[in-house]
Amino acid sequence: MSKQFDLVRGGLLKFLGEVTEETANKQPQGFNNNILWHAGHVLVAGEKFMFGYPEKTQHLPLEYGKLFSPGTKPADWSGDVPALSELKAQLEAQAARIRELPEDLFAQKLPFQFPFGNLETFGDLYGLMIVHEADHAGQMKAMKRILG
Repeated sequence: MSKQFDLVRGGLLKFLGEVTEETANKQPQGFNNNILWHAGHVLVAGEKFMFGYPEKTQHLPLEYGKLFSPGTKPADWSGDVPALSELKAQLEAQAARIRELPEDLFAQKLPFQFPFGNLETFGDLYGLMIVHEADHAGQMKAMKRILG
């Protein structure tokens, strides 16, 4: 599955490298979020899926959950919000950590019941993470197109 991950994450990182901070922070009409939120959301979701954020990892600040979890939106943000360049660097670092996960992890049963779908192993969760990330990358690309 790492080829699919490298394709999706690599494409996302390339795309984010072509987005300005200004564009990333604009919210197009008809959207609840902006590109910056989507980048942070992908980061937080990947950390939750593969590393048990926030309970089992300290690679991301706790505040990221309040900024980028499902149901959050930039209109509700207060305090410090990371720059796109910071999120991009964290997505790169996270990708390296994901690539280092032992192969046998993906066959292991999840120690919890996933709230939807028929996910049983970390490999299933990894596959969902890739699909989720690709979906959000599509949203970001649509936003950039609308913003010009």
